[in-house]
Amino acid sequence: MKPTLDEVADVSFGEDVLAGAFSFYIRALDFWVTRELERRMAHLPIARGKGHITAILVIDRTAGVTPSEIATLLMRDRPATGRMLDKMVSEGLLERQRDNADQRSIGLFITPKGREVAQEIRQVIQGQEDEFYDFIPAEERQELLRLLRSAYEGFQRKVREQGFEPEEP
Repeated sequence: MKPTLDEVADVSFGEDVLAGAFSFYIRALDFWVTRELERRMAHLPIARGKGHITAILVIDRTAGVTPSEIATLLMRDRPATGRMLDKMVSEGLLERQRDNADQRSIGLFITPKGREVAQEIRQVIQGQEDEFYDFIPAEERQELLRLLRSAYEGFQRKVREQGFEPEEP
C-alpha cells in the first residue's frame, strides 16, 4: 500500500547524511519551484527548460551580452547554452548580431516579441514570489535570499578560479 503524503512528511532523516545535506534540500526545493514556475508559464513559449528565463531577462536588460557570458552566468556548458539560445532565436525571442568592432564576437539582443515575453515572465515571477513562498515570514525570506545570493556568488567565484565548466547530465 502506497504511503500517504502525511505519512511521508512525518519521516525523519534523524542522524542520516540527508538531514544535513544542502544538496537534498536544494534539489527538493528546485523540483517544486521549477514545477510551479513551469505551470504558471505554460502559456509562454519559454516555459520549458532551465536557463531560458534567466537568459531572456538578462538579455532584455543587457543588450549585446555574449553567449559565453550567458553560459557563465547560468553555470552551464557553452554547447548546451548555445542550443538553448538557438531555440530562443528560432522562436523569435532573440536575435544574434555580429560586433562591428570584433567580427568574431556575437551579441544577443531581445526582439519585440521577446520583450513582451520578458515582461510577462517578470509578472509571473513576482506573483510566484508573493504567493508560493507566503509561508516564509518576510524577514526570513530576506535572510534566505541573502544566503542564497552568497552561495551563488561563491559558486561563481569557484568556477572562475578553478576554470570549472559544468557538463550537462
